Amino acid sequence: MLWRKPTTGPGYSGMAVVGGRLYTLMQDGDDEAVVCWNAQSGDELWRFRYPAHFASDQGSGPRSTPTLDDDRLYTVGATGILHCLNAANGEAIWRRDLIGELGGRIPDWGVSFSPLIDGDLLFAHPGGAAGRSLAAFDKHTGEVRWSSLDDRPGYSSPVLTTAAGVRQLLLLTGEALVSVAPEDGRLYWRYPWTTTMDANVATALSHGDEIFISSGYGRGCALLKIVPGGSGAVAVELVYANTDMANHFSTSVLYQDHLYGFDDARLACIELASGRVLWRTRGFRKGSLLLADGYLIVLGENGKLALAEATPAEYRETASFRVSPYRCWTVPTLAGQKLYVRDQHQIVCLDLEPEET
Repeated sequence: MLWRKPTTGPGYSGMAVVGGRLYTLMQDGDDEAVVCWNAQSGDELWRFRYPAHFASDQGSGPRSTPTLDDDRLYTVGATGILHCLNAANGEAIWRRDLIGELGGRIPDWGVSFSPLIDGDLLFAHPGGAAGRSLAAFDKHTGEVRWSSLDDRPGYSSPVLTTAAGVRQLLLLTGEALVSVAPEDGRLYWRYPWTTTMDANVATALSHGDEIFISSGYGRGCALLKIVPGGSGAVAVELVYANTDMANHFSTSVLYQDHLYGFDDARLACIELASGRVLWRTRGFRKGSLLLADGYLIVLGENGKLALAEATPAEYRETASFRVSPYRCWTVPTLAGQKLYVRDQHQIVCLDLEPEET
């Protein structure tokens, strides 16, 4: 352990680590705060506060991961406040209220998507009606470039893919997996995907022309294939759907044609092509995971941190220990050979560099 630093309040935001700096969000009294720490020492470099407070018996505080683009940092709070900040000093450049300005709705468990940058555009999911469910902003000025669809808000983050020869923006809303044109938001296709309380949380995974989606609360998973639809259009077809991989809040990872992820409270491996379960194991409760160098870095909500081989043969754990006594719902961040782990009260930096022998 290199350092351990307390947070000033609750939150489940991920940590973006770039250029020796760690960026994240947390509750700070009646404010939300975007905080920049020295990633090597844990010393705070700057803090940007703004009035916002989200409370829930299922976890309070912000939950989105900041997005760094050149010298600007983009953040979304749990009440839908979108900021563009100077990454060097935390000064505000522009701000938009996704709920108040675009008629969005705060989901039951808070606004959770992470902003996506593509060229000069920033993609967001306000969840508003009347054609304002999705939106693209000018990343320099905050001006709305386009908005589209009427879907209820989910918790998933937007992703870009090129499938069937067409570049597409994908988002799992509270009602469906949708595909739109990144340049103007026009709808390419929609695949209905409803879940209890609109709890579509995990991000869609693209693999060639295929898209994998998964949700908890017994919904399960589906593999979809994007196909040409004629005259430059695209459509989507179902390959399979089952209840054998239900990602509650953590997105699965794909490695050598196999998916590893949390099927509710069981870590599981399934074959991507067929959806067939190859193994399951317990001991983490619900959790999240990363893929690095052919290994899984697994963090359970019970604070168990484990390293395991990414193999479909069996669950093959090589090391584990209890990194925290508190609830861990934030996916860890790996930067170089440093692993950053967050629980409800603190952030810990672990050195993964092998010891010299």
